[in-house]
Amino acid sequence: MPVPETAIVLAAGHGTRMRPLSVQIPKPLVEVGGRTLIDRCLDGLAEAGIKTAIVNVHYLADRVEAHLASRAAPRIVISDERQTLLETGGGVKKALTLFGGETFLLRNSDSFWLEGVRPNLDWLASAWDDARMDMLLLLAPTVHALGYSGRGDFLLDKDGRLERRKERMIAPFVYSGAAILHRRIFAHTPDGPFSLNLLFDRAIEAGRLFGVRLDGLWVNVETPRSVAAANDAVASRAA
Repeated sequence: MPVPETAIVLAAGHGTRMRPLSVQIPKPLVEVGGRTLIDRCLDGLAEAGIKTAIVNVHYLADRVEAHLASRAAPRIVISDERQTLLETGGGVKKALTLFGGETFLLRNSDSFWLEGVRPNLDWLASAWDDARMDMLLLLAPTVHALGYSGRGDFLLDKDGRLERRKERMIAPFVYSGAAILHRRIFAHTPDGPFSLNLLFDRAIEAGRLFGVRLDGLWVNVETPRSVAAANDAVASRAA
């Protein structure tokens, strides 16, 4: 499958862990290597052939919207959550009303990757199998994740199916903030705020949550300290 033409970009959070930087600057506009996080995300989508990016906004929404107004590609559509922050799942569900496609790319705006040999979004799209999957996640190896200190999220079997890590266990893969989803997974979901974790668990139970391994270095940018580490990684790659 080619990369879907539409992406939903999550950019509405308060960026609490990014304080004090995020007190006056929304986290998507924090800069790494001279480029804002959201521009890094959108530039990658444009390079992969994405035509339209639906970006949700809430915290300091006017600043995010003004920044995006000057972009030529991809075409930007704003999903406005100023009144109520809908969390990750609810935010995507609201954005689904803005386009008609069956499958779409999902991206978090607060992480990116330094590509390896193969372009990761092309690799993700090539692995999509509509007959077997409702969600396909791009997974970063936990041991090679910059700015991440958790225990990982998922185990990946030989067929690419995912299961959650058990309590007190360290899992080899963390969700990188990039995925392909089919809109059918949103059937019978709550109206209002809910987490994407509801859909992850639903897809696992149905045997329809799959993953592929990211090639390159995943950079998670959630704290001021991680901004400094990300700047160093970008500078090292450019040297």
